[in-house]
Amino acid sequence: MSLITQDTDAAEIAAATDPLPHPRREQIELGPVLHALSDPMRLRIVAALAQGQERSCKSIDLPVVKSTCTHHFRVLREAGVIRQRQEGTARLNSLRRVELEGRFPGLLDAVLRAANR
Repeated sequence: MSLITQDTDAAEIAAATDPLPHPRREQIELGPVLHALSDPMRLRIVAALAQGQERSCKSIDLPVVKSTCTHHFRVLREAGVIRQRQEGTARLNSLRRVELEGRFPGLLDAVLRAANR
C-alpha cells in the first residue's frame, strides 16, 4: 500500500491512483521490454503507435480475438512500452518513446527498423 503525504509529487500520486498501473521510468527493465517487443502482434501495435498519435485499442487492426488483443496491450503497458488512459469507454494508447529512449537509447528505433525488413 502506498502512502500519500505532503511530500508526494504529482507523478507518484498519479501512479498510486491510476486504475491502469504503469511502471515509472526508472522501473522499466530491459527483459520485460524485450519480451513485450518479441511478439509479432505487439510489434504491430508498437509500430502503429510509433506514428505519433494516441490511438484507441479498436483503431489498431489486429487479426486476433478481443481477449488476446487485451492481453497484448496489457503486456506492453506492464513492460513500460506504452501508456494507456481511460477516456469514457475507450482506452487510449501512446508509445512511451521518451522514457524508453532514456532507459535504452536506440533500442526502440532498432527494433522497429528490424521489423520493417
